[in-house]
Amino acid sequence: MADTYDLVILGSGPGGYVAAIRASQLGLKVAIVERERLGGICLNWGCIPTKALLRTSEIYHYMQNAESYGLKADNVGFDLAKIVDRSRKVAGQLNAGVKGLMKKNKVTVVEGVGTVTGAGKTGGKLSVKQGDKTVELEAKNIIVATGARARDLPFAKADGKRIWTYRHAMVPTEMPTKLLVIGSGAIGVEFASFYNDMGADVTIVEMLPRILPVEDEEVSAFMDKALTKQGIKLLTQTGLEGLAPSANGVTAKIKAKDGKVSEETFSHAIIAIGIVPNTENIGLEALGVETDRGHIKTDGYGRTNVDGIWAIGDVTGAPWLAHKASHEGIIAVEKIAGGSPHQMDKANIPGCTYSRPQVASVGMTEAKAKEAGYELKVGKFPFIGNGKAIALGEAEGFVKTVFDAKTGELLGAHMVGAEVTELIQGYVVARQLETTEAELMETVFAHPTLSEMMHESVLAAYGRAIHY
Repeated sequence: MADTYDLVILGSGPGGYVAAIRASQLGLKVAIVERERLGGICLNWGCIPTKALLRTSEIYHYMQNAESYGLKADNVGFDLAKIVDRSRKVAGQLNAGVKGLMKKNKVTVVEGVGTVTGAGKTGGKLSVKQGDKTVELEAKNIIVATGARARDLPFAKADGKRIWTYRHAMVPTEMPTKLLVIGSGAIGVEFASFYNDMGADVTIVEMLPRILPVEDEEVSAFMDKALTKQGIKLLTQTGLEGLAPSANGVTAKIKAKDGKVSEETFSHAIIAIGIVPNTENIGLEALGVETDRGHIKTDGYGRTNVDGIWAIGDVTGAPWLAHKASHEGIIAVEKIAGGSPHQMDKANIPGCTYSRPQVASVGMTEAKAKEAGYELKVGKFPFIGNGKAIALGEAEGFVKTVFDAKTGELLGAHMVGAEVTELIQGYVVARQLETTEAELMETVFAHPTLSEMMHESVLAAYGRAIHY
């Protein structure tokens, strides 16, 4: 006999486990199926442990530059094994926290590899393979939250020795001396920043004309200068023709923007060219679930084209962000429970890159807003005009805001500099509340704080900036 639930969730990442908790709060009997570790990639191999690594490199950078703060730090060094161990302990602590949340919310955790075997008016069915035995689950509704994995280069698969994915890059057994990072999205730039701060000679290769290509052009240009100043070599409009590992390193065939191909040897390479959704071999094809280039097609509530089958998170497409997955999970569950949640609005999802300096944004870039036909008012305020930034010794960066000149709608906000990943939420709330420039101008910001730059940027869009 199959175990019966109101809802079964396949995958326990930030989409799946959050959906399970919300479903339990709404009185549903819930089971969650996980083949590896509760918390998924983000908690165990992504968002959280990488931030632990980046915190280490940030502190190491400050220790090496202690004299600029009037301090002395002699014989500064590091223990790579302990750095990795701290990162893994942080992930382990949060994994244990998710286990506790599942127990607290009476969510049944089923370990194993799940396959959806039935759906529709007769109810959903899911088989979970646990070694030699199989457990059968039934539920009226099933949420697929299986996430995604790193995309390999077709001519050079990651081997974990010389060619790494993000998972390998988080648990290095040796520090790269000369590192090639392939791809300049958030993941590539974060690892480039970490390893550069820890002393590696880093080169980034990007096929597109600029690094961090989804960000505002001014932010990309600023990051280009900042990372170059830090010693990172940036090769844009540059392709990779080959990548051959050896016992002592990896040889890359690099095709420059002028078409010339050269060979260069590195100690290691990180592949950060995107992700592949985990939609294969989980039963979707047999049920007729529609996909687009591997990603499951859903409506604004997470519904697929098959009754009783829902999908959330990375498996449904961009943006591939943990907080997007969590929010989608809550929307889907509330709809399943008979509520009337709002549909997902991807325009209000913030994006963050935790490099040094940090990058954060929400809404349209200036270029996208112009393409959409808006008449714009654009404000920009530099960190050098902010007292707190100067006191912190972090006077590089800026805050940029883009407004509809006719209505005062905040179309987008773009930030680069210290702690902007924390600041961006103010603009996210403003967009969610459909705030105009008038409310933002009339808001009192605490002094001295970095957040004052958010106020000044709005004022600058209307020719009213005070401190610059």
